Amino acid sequence: MDKSRFSMLLLEPGEIYFEDYSCSLSTEKNVNVKQGRLKLCSKSLVFEPREWVYPLIKMQFKDCADITIVNCATAGSNVIKVRMKMYAEMLEENILAPYKFVYEDQDFYVSFDFASADECLSQMQQLQRAATLHAPEHNSMIATILHSRYMRMEFDPVMMDDFTEQIVCELQAEKISPLVRHQGKLALTPTTIYFQPFSNVESSPILKLKLGHLRRLYKRRFLLRQVGLEIYSSEESSVPHIYVTFQSERDRDRIYKILEESPNVQLEKVHTEEMTLQWQNGIVSNYDYLMYLNCLADRSKNDLTQYPVFPWVVADYTSQTLDLTNPDTFRDLAKPMGALNPDRLDKLKERYHEMSEPKFLYGSHYSAPGLVLFYLVRKYPKYMLCLQNGRFDHPDRMFNSVRDVYNNCLRNMSDFKELVPEFYDTEGKGDFLVNKYEIDFGERYDGSKVNDVALPPWAKSPEDFVVKLREALESEYVCRHLHLWIDLIFGYRQRGEEAVKANNVFHHVCYEGAVNLECVYDMNDRHALEVQIMEFGQVPKQLFTKPHVRKISPRITKPLAYLDCNASYKMECIDELQLHKEAVTCAIMCENRVISVGKDGTLKVYDTVLKKQIRSVILSSTPLSSCVMVDNNTVAVGSWDNEIYLYDVEYGRVVECFRAHDDSVSCLLWLEKERLLISGGWDGVVRVWGNVGRTGQALRGLKAEFDHDGKVTSITYRRRRNEIDIITGTSDGEVFIWDYSTKDVVNKISVHTSAVSGLCFVLSGDRVVTTCEDGDMRVTDLSVLDSVYQKQLSGPVTSLCWDGSNVLWLGCGGGRLLQWNMLTVTQTSTYTPHNDSINSVYFDEISKTLITASEDKVIKIWEITQTS
Repeated sequence: MDKSRFSMLLLEPGEIYFEDYSCSLSTEKNVNVKQGRLKLCSKSLVFEPREWVYPLIKMQFKDCADITIVNCATAGSNVIKVRMKMYAEMLEENILAPYKFVYEDQDFYVSFDFASADECLSQMQQLQRAATLHAPEHNSMIATILHSRYMRMEFDPVMMDDFTEQIVCELQAEKISPLVRHQGKLALTPTTIYFQPFSNVESSPILKLKLGHLRRLYKRRFLLRQVGLEIYSSEESSVPHIYVTFQSERDRDRIYKILEESPNVQLEKVHTEEMTLQWQNGIVSNYDYLMYLNCLADRSKNDLTQYPVFPWVVADYTSQTLDLTNPDTFRDLAKPMGALNPDRLDKLKERYHEMSEPKFLYGSHYSAPGLVLFYLVRKYPKYMLCLQNGRFDHPDRMFNSVRDVYNNCLRNMSDFKELVPEFYDTEGKGDFLVNKYEIDFGERYDGSKVNDVALPPWAKSPEDFVVKLREALESEYVCRHLHLWIDLIFGYRQRGEEAVKANNVFHHVCYEGAVNLECVYDMNDRHALEVQIMEFGQVPKQLFTKPHVRKISPRITKPLAYLDCNASYKMECIDELQLHKEAVTCAIMCENRVISVGKDGTLKVYDTVLKKQIRSVILSSTPLSSCVMVDNNTVAVGSWDNEIYLYDVEYGRVVECFRAHDDSVSCLLWLEKERLLISGGWDGVVRVWGNVGRTGQALRGLKAEFDHDGKVTSITYRRRRNEIDIITGTSDGEVFIWDYSTKDVVNKISVHTSAVSGLCFVLSGDRVVTTCEDGDMRVTDLSVLDSVYQKQLSGPVTSLCWDGSNVLWLGCGGGRLLQWNMLTVTQTSTYTPHNDSINSVYFDEISKTLITASEDKVIKIWEITQTS
């Protein structure tokens, strides 16, 4: 077999592999000679025999007594003798097992086939001297050697796809995989990223990523330094993914900027708010959303110090069946693991209060390299051997039983670990729970051999276990509470005073920004911090500084796959009306009549069946701003002359008019069930009117007044059980929530920097969409009083309308009409039906008709049909 058994995982984590030599090895001169290759590494020599029956020999420089050249009868003076005080044997007969450490003096004779022993000796002796130094000095010396080699290495353009390609940028870089760092050179051309490793250990002498295949770029923090870049490519790419680090943040940012601005790079733009809203709407699963948040927070499967973290969600590992309808089945997601057991928490807090600053509650982390491999040792045994110097953990301390591990996380004073994504990854089928390589992990105290992980009674198999955990993760209980765990791990309760209140305080070194390694010049201090991070783990980058929104429990019982998530409307203009002499400010539809008002002070009624105007009346010498139907025949009209007019369409007469405000009436809203007319004015007041329709009784029917700081520009409402909230938008960009029953302001939120031009609820009673004159569209979750989505549109938004299901229409400046699917949070179409700003968009659900009215004096009637 030609495939090499040598792997960087046979070295210590972070150890550097320089080069290898064809040679033979014997323990005595010319006796028991084995052919193979000698690997020269920063801390060791590794001999890989050609025949697989023999083990690899690992000779650590720190255990080396002497390295000298000896004369040999057959090889002359091209033989080096390495005298070892101890050495390790690995992969004998290619069986994965703990390394065999031989504690005896041994001389190894290396006879080189092609290389010069003199040259090899000087390199080995240099590395041997480095091994006698303390770790910080050793690292510094190795870095110097590496830099010297880097300066001598030139990027080989022969390996490029096209020799005429111009190199835009060339930098020293490291390709990162778990516990391994491959040094090399990264070269960037206008079409391709090339990574050329220093050593030949990679399967390919050069890695190539076409810029046209790039889809996502993420800046990463690696070992507390902002030097990492993770690149994802499309499926057709030969290299779908690569994680590289650079010498400095400046180098990383330089590459990132070049790639981001390259005309050949088409990145997928997924904004956090968009993903959050899709998750909240049920389009994105809890699993996918947590993977997304981990990715945003610098968590990557390539970095064991920042491996993706997932919560324990199930607390029942003893029942025969898993009841996902019972709240007692689940862990309390509002608390960190360390706070779930009140008795243990009391002891931890007692110790915490006795500490000097900086205090910490938990002496170990919820995610660290050792904890990740504790769960995944059966899937990635080589990682564990690498991390623990060729040894597995003690059999009784291994991951032997799910129930025992969960109980230990509840009771042990130093165990607070969460889970890894593999517990919920149904594609993996629970393979990390099975000893598929049949490794001898040893025997436990009771004499039983460590084999597969013991599962709870409710799981029939590893695959069934993972499927049921995934069902639990996506269950209604978790949907209602997952945002609380997100607050702890990624959100506002991750650090500071809120973390103290939530009993969520870890050692200060593991928080991003707590330590700037670039400013730690003492080699000993720097090394100590790096070791601490490797062993202790890191808190994810903080993504949210305010409470995270709650997922909305789906009301539809259909599986997500059957939901028409991509629904939109095909629109066809069936009539165009030019009834007004000036701009149309509002147009609505009632049965087969279109009622409109405009800046010419007139109200017009158009019959869509007869295709003609049937009413026209001048109500005021000033512009009319808005209109609503208060019954089948009566329309209420707001005017700039501060009046509200009630007009009977059937009989063609004004029923009543009354002074409603001290300045222009800007907007109207009709609540059919309560028979209340709500008006907003430029005087900053919202008034609620009863007795509407009873001649002469409107003013006596004033039910409520709500005062604002700025002009009232928009009104909507929501029902909460038997109560009504009135939501208003103002010229200051603020949104007010008023409780109609108490007449009190519940909340005031500053949403925009300019006047609110549109306001409506979408998808649930907790989220309101607002638009403003500078083109800013936001979705605000009233349960957390914060925007969960923001989109800056290219021009002013002058009106909006909601279809009651998924679709939102935005009337814009320049006559554009945008159609948005707010379930998937995507713009589905753009029309330009008018020559000027669209002042009003109205949807008639019964006839599936849309009415648009514009500053260009035109009204258009649209027939809409749903598409998918």
